Amino acid sequence: MSVDSTYATGADTSVRTLVGEFAGAPPASLQAAYRRLVAAVWEDGRPTELAPQAVGELMPYLDLVGDDRVGRLLVLLGLLAEGDDRVRAAVRQGLDRYLDLLNRADPRGPRGQALLYLLAHFPEDRDRILAEVAPLGLEEDDLSRLDRCLRTLDLDDPDVGRVWPAPSIWRLTDEERDFDRAWIRTLSPEQVAVNWRNDTRTVWGYMGAKAYWAVCEGMPVTVGDPAFSAEPAAGSGDTPAGSGAGLFGAHAAALRCPSCRGPLNFRPDGVGCGGCAVTYPVTRGILDLTEGTSDAAGAADQATADLLRKLAEMPSMGLYYEALLRPEFLRVAGTNWGGAVTPADEDDYIARHVRPVDGPVLDLAAGAGRWTSVIADTVGAERLIALDMGLPMLSVLRRRLPEIPAVRASALSLPFDDESLGAVVCWNALQAFPDDAAAAVAEIGRCLRPGGTFTMMTYVWDSDPVNRHFQASHYFPSRPAGMLLFEADEIRRWLADAKMIVREQSGPGTFLFVTAERVG
Repeated sequence: MSVDSTYATGADTSVRTLVGEFAGAPPASLQAAYRRLVAAVWEDGRPTELAPQAVGELMPYLDLVGDDRVGRLLVLLGLLAEGDDRVRAAVRQGLDRYLDLLNRADPRGPRGQALLYLLAHFPEDRDRILAEVAPLGLEEDDLSRLDRCLRTLDLDDPDVGRVWPAPSIWRLTDEERDFDRAWIRTLSPEQVAVNWRNDTRTVWGYMGAKAYWAVCEGMPVTVGDPAFSAEPAAGSGDTPAGSGAGLFGAHAAALRCPSCRGPLNFRPDGVGCGGCAVTYPVTRGILDLTEGTSDAAGAADQATADLLRKLAEMPSMGLYYEALLRPEFLRVAGTNWGGAVTPADEDDYIARHVRPVDGPVLDLAAGAGRWTSVIADTVGAERLIALDMGLPMLSVLRRRLPEIPAVRASALSLPFDDESLGAVVCWNALQAFPDDAAAAVAEIGRCLRPGGTFTMMTYVWDSDPVNRHFQASHYFPSRPAGMLLFEADEIRRWLADAKMIVREQSGPGTFLFVTAERVG
């Protein structure tokens, strides 16, 4: 076969050999050949010294191999374009070819997705690219991701945040938009630039992960959760009945002051600690143990006012998270593009594995309460208490589940007595505080009674370095350094250190389902 040498640059023979082996590999060994090629030109998120020459070797094959191979090559070119300027410039020389391929591809198909990911790296060609894609009828979310990556930062009117998994899903109210603008105004120009860059890398990460799955496995499927809508239900803003300190009576013996570890006194007018004379506000059935104040006159009233103010901040976030963000997070972190794990699968795991001994059952990092209701059905609502640091999330939880008391507190210093809890569930949350996950597991072990279960779902790193890169390329406010996931062995070690024995471990893709038991 003849090869167009337009992009040839005297590439290293070993790279040429690897490209040829990939192009001619039988289906059974295609992915292995691809990974050898990737390892030679791209490593740990950066192009290798062979990358500039490799770009020239890859280009001719875009017109010579089938979709199962060209899609992978396009993803590799996108990875290289995220590297240094020299390599990106070499990749950009193929823009005419990429646009021609896009015009001949189904934008909703695997090759189209790979091309969108690659084209998202060339903001200097924004007008041309968007003009070419305009007639193609892209899905709204795909178009909004491409549009965002092709934008350049305007420091006079910066727009950071609210881009993942697609800017188009963020239909903010005027009040919510004002909240965002107020937050952005507190940032320095340098901080704005970092956030803008991280937003771009996050969208690249999503586009790349989606494209990579599509070219390797087929187009992603949609897994919805009928239990949640992004729109508030009628009456969802009402204050739940029974929302005062008395709601916590069944759990009073286990709860402790986070300041001094002393017992708490649940009075009709609030919650206080006799040991250190601190009062904590309770509003709408949420006990805020991060807002302790001295018992000076008026202090409790001010704390309550502060709590109500915070509850008003982005109140729709809990609904957005469960209905729109969480399913997409499972795709990226759990490699769930094929829908191997459904909400019903998660429900079933919890129902089969949570086995409490005496004592309250804690839903740790409960979020907006999607799985709190499943735990309540399993162990009884009267035994359950929810804990999270997010007031908007807890506000949604309380509206949905008014019989469940909620605590705002840190997972790293649980406000419970030693060996006081009958079971703990931490579902889809350990990765929210990955740098401190070992400390959180130790706290769970401290609070669990012997025989009590700890049931969790989180995620591990993909063994494929390309998908692992896309997992890590998600920069969320909880960890601006990029997403950090786990290895299964390190979680087993943390559990053992916390006096817990793993009774069950499973999970498809990069999911990790674990049930452990606290031993004496």
